[in-house]
Amino acid sequence: MSFQAYLDAIEKKTGLTPRRLVDLAAEKGFGPDTKATPIIEWLAADYGLGRGHAMALVYVITKGPQIPTKHVGTDGVHRDESDTLWLDGAATNPHRG
Repeated sequence: MSFQAYLDAIEKKTGLTPRRLVDLAAEKGFGPDTKATPIIEWLAADYGLGRGHAMALVYVITKGPQIPTKHVGTDGVHRDESDTLWLDGAATNPHRG
């Protein structure tokens, strides 16, 4: 599953765009210096997210939407279309057909 696919699945499950979840995390005081555990616990308790999906959001909350180019444009299952994750909702993603 690509990084973006994780974020799209989170949106489908929670009804919230990744950007909205990042904003909610900031309101809770989570940011670049936050360890993964409190973010994972919050996402599990409030949104029922499992560890894998939560870790995708932990990355975005702590590091931002830029991802390493290692999987961009490759043929693997973890391939992403861009090195910048789309946080504003799957329906508005310009990389989706």
